Amino acid sequence: MKSYMDVEDLEVYRKLCRLHIEICDLSHAWPTEEKYEIGSQIRRSSNSSPAQLAEKNDDRHVRNKIEGVNRSRGEAAETIHHLFMAREKGYITAERYESFRTRYKECIRMLNGLEKTLERKLPETERRWVVGEHPEAYRDHAEILNSGWPISPDT
Repeated sequence: MKSYMDVEDLEVYRKLCRLHIEICDLSHAWPTEEKYEIGSQIRRSSNSSPAQLAEKNDDRHVRNKIEGVNRSRGEAAETIHHLFMAREKGYITAERYESFRTRYKECIRMLNGLEKTLERKLPETERRWVVGEHPEAYRDHAEILNSGWPISPDT
């Protein structure tokens, strides 16, 4: 039995790969003048999102794995932007845009969870933030005590 997960074992990786294939099929139907413009950009960003996970998955350093997750999340957000522009240019319907956007946002939430899990594997002194609430940080602001926002270790 192996002691680590292959990147292909990650559900978010598989979802991002599936989205990339769908984006490729979608973008190849766009006007030819977009072949090297938005079409190329959306194919690259949609592929880069799972590729960032794959690149850092075998790295032994947890901080580098977290960097791969962060980059993957950024590429997913960039892909949403390209989809938005495709909608604005009339290449996809608002419904199709919303469908892709919803699925990419789900992947971004999954990446957030993966990042939290990886952060917990670091010694507390090396974590970027503490996940949890410290009531003293809010003083008079009791209404936001349960907001769920991470607290910086400096507070």
